Amino acid sequence: MNIKPLLALCRASNLPTVWMNVLAAALLSDIDTPGSQIAMLALALSCFYCGGMAMNDLCDLSFDRIHQPYRPIVAGRLSRMAAQATMGLLFLTGFSLLATAPSSSGLMGGIGLLGVIWIYNTFHKQHRAAVFVMGAARLMVYIVTALSITGDIKAAVWLAATVQTIYVVVLTVVARAEHLTASGRYGWPVVPWMIAVMPIVDGAVLAFLESPVWLFAGVIATALTRLGQRYVRGD
Repeated sequence: MNIKPLLALCRASNLPTVWMNVLAAALLSDIDTPGSQIAMLALALSCFYCGGMAMNDLCDLSFDRIHQPYRPIVAGRLSRMAAQATMGLLFLTGFSLLATAPSSSGLMGGIGLLGVIWIYNTFHKQHRAAVFVMGAARLMVYIVTALSITGDIKAAVWLAATVQTIYVVVLTVVARAEHLTASGRYGWPVVPWMIAVMPIVDGAVLAFLESPVWLFAGVIATALTRLGQRYVRGD
């Protein structure tokens, strides 16, 4: 079975960016969180991310047929029904994993995250302000992680989430402008690189608040993202 269309649907190459978000939120939650718990939350939020990307392709079919014909559904490499089933399974798995977290507040955060994902995917082509909703979706990754661990959100978590949110808003503006260029594409892989650099943003915040070693972790996650993008497109 060729799983590459599914990986492309889910933008799986970008998952290291989510893992770094979760790691940052867990470290800044100011308790000794077991590594197994962080890994579980990373998997849960990965499911929400991938489910959101599947929803994005399902909502953007008309646009993708013209501007992004490489997307797996419009390219005929994956059926719409398979994409819908994948999306549903991913969200169900994400909620199931959050249900095992130390604090039940994480489940409420997951509902909020799903709502933000739905709002963005449903309305982002009609409203320019949707770039802020995309930023909010990434901010919710930190919130869900922190709520799942402690039921509370520390000031340091808010700081890391806000910095990343601002970066994601800028990234989204740049990505939305790409199809307006003469060729419909930037001459250099601007968007994939901007996505890949997201872990370095977390690493820089952690280096400032915790230890410089976390900047190196961010660089590693960025390298993993770029390597994954060579196999599966992340934009």
